[in-house]
Amino acid sequence: MDLKTIANQLLIAKKDKKPVDTLTETYPGFNVELAYQVQLLQIEEEVKLGKKIIGKKIGLTSKPMQELLGVTEPDYGHLMSDMYIADSNIVKLDNLIQPKVEGEIAFVLNRDLEGPNVTITDVYRATEGIMPAIEIIDSRIKNWKIKLPDTVADNASSALFVVGARLVSIRELDIKHIGMVIEKNGEVVGTGAGAAVLGHPANAVAWLANKLSEFGVRLKEGEIILSGALSAAVNIEKNTTFRISLYKLGDVSISFI
Repeated sequence: MDLKTIANQLLIAKKDKKPVDTLTETYPGFNVELAYQVQLLQIEEEVKLGKKIIGKKIGLTSKPMQELLGVTEPDYGHLMSDMYIADSNIVKLDNLIQPKVEGEIAFVLNRDLEGPNVTITDVYRATEGIMPAIEIIDSRIKNWKIKLPDTVADNASSALFVVGARLVSIRELDIKHIGMVIEKNGEVVGTGAGAAVLGHPANAVAWLANKLSEFGVRLKEGEIILSGALSAAVNIEKNTTFRISLYKLGDVSISFI
């Protein structure tokens, strides 16, 4: 199989808003290792177009999602400069394919973080602050019919993200037990807590730093790290506003038309 062809298929699907067939069915033998190569080929093309890597996202951080896809560890994707949306902004739903909203805790790093053997303590030391975040996930694979290699190749099913306007010191909070509420047009549609993310959101960041070290990559000072969903993703329809509120972190919102 030609990995550049697969990468181009996903880039075209993103541009034209037309999803492709499940990669693992179209290409027998397409595995996670190949999928990360396909992801990186797309990121290289995005960078050539002038976009910048501004962070990373961690996916599949909950046990139910891992069991659903038959995996035992999370995955990750890249956050690009054109994926950032300002708080309280409006997004046209036609610019996406089959999006969902997730509530997360975002970390901002004040120093590089390089594995292996990164611990939660290391993450605390390397964190400038945390913020509430909304991740808009989307799939360039038809009907979200995915296995792990499919979502990895598709930049971990990422699309857009929103973060709060205020950094809060991680040292002031017990983020393992921090509570979150998702509201959709004022109605509560989801709740969660930090412990849903690999037992502790900082543990997810440590996992990412250690995983990246396998590829000779480190997390960099200034990067934004989306640590994983605190509850199940919520479908998006037109004329909806989502607000994510996190205890002592504040809230963040986004609307769709």
